[in-house]
Amino acid sequence: MYNGIVKITEVVAEGKDITTLRFALPTAAKAGQFVMVWIPGVDEIPMSLSYLHGGITVKKIGEATAALAALQVGDQIGIRGPYGNGWTLPEEGRILCVGGGVGTAPVLAAAEALNDPARVDVVLGARHEGEVIFIKRAEALAQQVQISTDDGSLGIKGTAVAVAERMMAEQKYAAVLGCGPEIMNKFLLQACLAKQVPVQLSLERIMKCGAGLCGSCVINGRRVCADGPVFTGEEISAMPEFATSKRDHAGRCLKF
Repeated sequence: MYNGIVKITEVVAEGKDITTLRFALPTAAKAGQFVMVWIPGVDEIPMSLSYLHGGITVKKIGEATAALAALQVGDQIGIRGPYGNGWTLPEEGRILCVGGGVGTAPVLAAAEALNDPARVDVVLGARHEGEVIFIKRAEALAQQVQISTDDGSLGIKGTAVAVAERMMAEQKYAAVLGCGPEIMNKFLLQACLAKQVPVQLSLERIMKCGAGLCGSCVINGRRVCADGPVFTGEEISAMPEFATSKRDHAGRCLKF
């Protein structure tokens, strides 16, 4: 566990409004875990680790993420963590990593941790070409890489889940790892359950403390920050709030 300041060592523009910030994380991390990132004078927000030794991938959608995306090499941020549990990687068999948008980051960290391209296939999904990230990285970490975009501007026109379904019909997988918008996770869960393929999904909720104390990220009694963010398909199937509702910053449960 680390709680301190790190210096940005590399800034990489990955796609439209998507930026990776690299830094040295002075503690060990597991693929799928996250850190709480403090932007001085702005806010503190949770970010999945896209690189195990230190790196986050940010999509500019609000004040805090815009401030992160504007940082340069040499700038400093505060880091707490890593927190939560990560992916459970099978000792044998192939895994299929399915990433939607910036959700690609934590699933590729899993492929990096496995460090055996012959056992990994990847689906990179996004709304359009400008949001497809880490193509070369995926190609270095996997045997097969498929790309899908909603508008057909790159790769296969359609959803990442549709591509993953076809791949599961053609190849036996020991596990599917998924991270993306909740609607993507919902249909990926359904596809994996239908095909009886073990699946793990990384969920996203508002997190204020990151340590399981504040309750802002609770979903059906499970704390996403402490009990997740990675859950098994069986665990998520027992969560009626999954893909139907989430809590706002005041802790109120809101329908999607």
